[in-house]
Amino acid sequence: MSGEKVSYDVADNPGAITPPQTSSMAESGVDTAHEKKIIRKVDLRLLPILAAVFSVSIMDRINMGSAAIAGMKVDLKLDIGSRNSIVLLVFFIPFFIFELPSNLVLRRVGSAFWLSSIALSWGVVTIGMGFVEDWRILVFCRVLLGIFEAGFLPGCVYLICSWYVRYEVQQRLAGFYLLTSSTSGFSSVLAYGVMQMNGIQGLAGWRWIFIIEGVITVAIALLAYIFVIDFPDKLLQRRKPFLTVSEVEIIKSRIDRDRDDSQADPITWRIAVHHLLDWKLWVYALMFMNTSVPGYALAYFLPTILKGMGYSTGTSLVLSALPPIPAVAVGLTLAWWADKSRLRAPSIALGALLTIAGLSMTAYSSNHGVRYFGTFVCAAGQLSNSPALMAYQANNIRMDSKRCVSSALLVGFSSIGGVFASTVFREKDAPNYRNGLWATIGCQLLTLLLLACMTVYFKRKNRQHKEGTLGKPLENHPEFTYTI
Repeated sequence: MSGEKVSYDVADNPGAITPPQTSSMAESGVDTAHEKKIIRKVDLRLLPILAAVFSVSIMDRINMGSAAIAGMKVDLKLDIGSRNSIVLLVFFIPFFIFELPSNLVLRRVGSAFWLSSIALSWGVVTIGMGFVEDWRILVFCRVLLGIFEAGFLPGCVYLICSWYVRYEVQQRLAGFYLLTSSTSGFSSVLAYGVMQMNGIQGLAGWRWIFIIEGVITVAIALLAYIFVIDFPDKLLQRRKPFLTVSEVEIIKSRIDRDRDDSQADPITWRIAVHHLLDWKLWVYALMFMNTSVPGYALAYFLPTILKGMGYSTGTSLVLSALPPIPAVAVGLTLAWWADKSRLRAPSIALGALLTIAGLSMTAYSSNHGVRYFGTFVCAAGQLSNSPALMAYQANNIRMDSKRCVSSALLVGFSSIGGVFASTVFREKDAPNYRNGLWATIGCQLLTLLLLACMTVYFKRKNRQHKEGTLGKPLENHPEFTYTI
């Protein structure tokens, strides 16, 4: 497009948005082969390092399950009352609160500095968790962990979606998210190996889990400072950008042809509040919350469930690492199809149905093999739907400021899913956790209902757009239509 910015009349009305006056979203004649070459360069520079840091983020977040069965519950007396649930729960409160502030800081100070700094911080906290002697200090460490980890995933979603056009973004989000989830699944295998250090330097095996994984996080955070790239409109401000000026202009041009928001519009708290008044953002966030619940459930309680089936501690940890692996193939296939078909709802519905089927097997089968297979089916559905819902919301919004707010709200609601999982999977329901599994199934049914409502709404609005009967343009652009 011509590069015109969306403007805000904040003085009179923080919600007033003036759409661009010209449009070339449908421009043709571009050198697609050259574009693809540039996009491959972006893929290789952007996605691997973000995936590496996110892997250790998940590893540091879910190592509580491994540490618990390695003796932490006994040493810190977490099996008294609701202590274990409190330790799990407190992480999510600051995790939710600091999502949006972190994204606002990210835009101002730069992605390389901010994402690497918060990763370094939570790595140091994780190391410290290996030396706690009182469960209340562990609670404090979990609060700090929530503060520092809050900004990473929404920052990644925000950054990734800023580099790609709408119908290629799900494959990138899926590659980033699914490969991360599959490799982080082996944190339980790593934890089992680290447990064998029990007694070294007088430290229990569970303490070494936190120490070793924290050291790994710190090392990767230092690499992130070197390799993480900034937003397209800020890339050339770095001393050694990995793209030339002409390549950056091509990236910005293709974004403008797609949705006309390559140039960042102003972002203030008043504008953020205005965006939060869009009810659709809350629906995307609620669906993402529903999708996050089975992920947290499997991460926290799968080792315990497997141990309850009669497997040893080591075998339980190894078996809990396997379900995400085949989920990568399922998720990448669905992401490729969704981008190619330019549809999101069918793949999301399929993911929810797979999750329901897998959870039902795990909850109600009396055969251990079937129950374990159910975790594979559940992981395939849940892990596929996480990037699908990220793409769903990214496809149906415009403007950099709204993307900043929406990605923070979306991921923030996953913390509510974590709170929900921490409370419905109760100690007294062990080892089967049927009440928790049934509650998780209910979340997937709610997602299907919300998805159906959004599909009907989007189709109606797109039809009105085609007929020219809309009161105002969709997402404040005359050529924008919703992705079903």
